[in-house]
Amino acid sequence: MAVLTREEAVRRLVVAADASEREKLLALAATLRPAVGMLKIGLEAFTACGPDLVREVRGLGMPVFLDLKLHDIPNTVERAAANAARLGVQLLTVHAGGGEAMLRAAVTGAAAGAPAGQAPPAVLAVTVLTSLDDAALEALQMPGAAAERVRAWADLAHRAGCGGIVCSPHEVAAMRAAHGPDFVLLSPGIRPAGGAAGDQKRVATPRAAVEAGATYLVVGRPITEAPDPLAAAESILVEMAS
Repeated sequence: MAVLTREEAVRRLVVAADASEREKLLALAATLRPAVGMLKIGLEAFTACGPDLVREVRGLGMPVFLDLKLHDIPNTVERAAANAARLGVQLLTVHAGGGEAMLRAAVTGAAAGAPAGQAPPAVLAVTVLTSLDDAALEALQMPGAAAERVRAWADLAHRAGCGGIVCSPHEVAAMRAAHGPDFVLLSPGIRPAGGAAGDQKRVATPRAAVEAGATYLVVGRPITEAPDPLAAAESILVEMAS
């Protein structure tokens, strides 16, 4: 059974800052800094506030996970990944469905754009969104169950040199066994014990995700919509380390 110190739990907890208001996002980052290892800036926040938001959050001492899920032709993704790396982000997402050439281009771009003396961001390939289940994949005419699709795209990402993948906690244990201890496994769809799943289909508790071997746990609304976000984050840390 994995036992985490509080410091280890903090490092592995990522909060999804899904909002459009710059001041609200910066206030959230400042409030949560003692209990959270990284802030996820996704499409909503990035399209509202732009690259300056990333710089401001990093200026508060909070590492950034830039969750843009890039998916385009390899040349475009390579340049976009280089631009993201120049912002000093720690993690960057691309869609595994873009194919091996695109994934390799993202890794190349991230390495080229990293500031001098700073490690490039780990490029994580998004496999199957946690809002999708087997029925949704069937409706999309994608063969195989979610677990099979995750496995195939994880293998693809590993071959392409990606630092890891994004997958639901349901697939983490199998992916850890397949790809070893250094492959980053980032899991959204984390809900505290007794919490509502919302629009997520494949979810798990913080403790279950830790036990499965997740590197990072992404928690959004259970923290950001709580009356006291810092207290909610502290509660998640207790669940992770209990």
